[in-house]
Order: sequence, then structure tokens, then C-alpha cells
Amino acid sequence: MDSIAIYLPGILLAYAAFLISIASPGPNVLAVIGTSMEVGRKSGMALALGVSLGSFCWAMLTVLGLSALLSTYAIALTIIKVGGGLYLLWLAYKSFKAARQKTDLVTKTLAGGDRSPVGYFLRGLAIQMTNPKAVLAWIAIISIGLTEGAPVWVGVTIVAGTSLLSVIIHLTYAVSFSTPVMVHLYAKARRSIQFALGSFFAFAGIKLLSSRL
Repeated sequence: MDSIAIYLPGILLAYAAFLISIASPGPNVLAVIGTSMEVGRKSGMALALGVSLGSFCWAMLTVLGLSALLSTYAIALTIIKVGGGLYLLWLAYKSFKAARQKTDLVTKTLAGGDRSPVGYFLRGLAIQMTNPKAVLAWIAIISIGLTEGAPVWVGVTIVAGTSLLSVIIHLTYAVSFSTPVMVHLYAKARRSIQFALGSFFAFAGIKLLSSRL
């Protein structure tokens, strides 16, 4: 029980960082929304599941890589946390900047015509796995909850929790945004959402940079 109390705050903060990152639609989320609107809910859900599998793969690779790195080089944790903290502050800056803009939410559709559900699933996986920003985001997220000497179950819990959240949230996007009404409602609240995201990223980045190593 004592070990759970020690690592639980970091795990929950990692979950929160992941949720916040999905709440700010990037290219992958916009592709899910656009596919649901233009092609249909079923295709959007297939694409969402592919993106979620890609998130799981990135989470696994990041946890395994960081765990191996930390077991070999003690200073690696310091470097990773500084890099992750700076990246979170960069996301905060981007969110605050987006909050000042008056542009509406612009959805994206995939080139190449309609596909089968399997085709959309594989496309979602490919989109997520070839996203160059994904590795930076996952290093920031995982480094929040994974500390030096943390037991294996901490990494497993972070991966399992974020993977479940990824499936739920991406499918929610696919189902909810299959009608233009939701896009309109989201666009109206976009600036407030971006400001809230920026505040959280700034908090998480400062906390990560100031944490005891």
C-alpha cells in the first residue's frame, strides 16, 4: 500500500497529461473527426481504433526504452525530465497562442478515396506511428509518472491506463463528431479549451522541471 501511495500521484498526473493532449485536436484527431463526418461513423471508428493501437505501441516503446535507459545511466532521468518539461512548456505556449486565434476547427479527410474498415484501421495505425511528435509527447507523459527505481507495475499501469483512455476518447470523437453539430459546439468552446490546456501544460512542465530527481 505504501508503494502505491508513492507512485499513484505520478501515474494520475500522467493520465491527466494524456487526456489533456487528446483534448487538443492534432492531425490524428482531426482525421478521425473528418472521416466520421465525411465518410461515416463506422469508418471513423475504425480509424480511431488504428490511432489508439498506435498510441499503445508508442507507449510501450517509450516505457521499455526509458526503463532500459534508466537502468544503465542514472543521469538519463535528469535529461529526460528536463526535455519532457521543456516540451510541455512548448505545448503550453502553443495552446495559449491557439487560444488567441479566432480560426474555427478545421477537420481533415484522408486522401486516396474510401477504404474498407480494415483499411481505415491500418491507415490510423500508420498515421500515429509515423507522427514525429508522438515520441516527444510520450516521453513527456511517461517521464511524469516513471521515476528512477520505479517497479515494473508502474510502467504497466501507465501503459494500460493510457491505452484504455485512448480507445475511449478516440471512439468518442468518432461517434460524437459524426454530425456537424458537435464540430460547431466544439469550435465555439475552442478558445476556452485551449486556454485551459495551456494552463495545465504549463503546470505539468514546471512541476516536472522542479521535481526532485
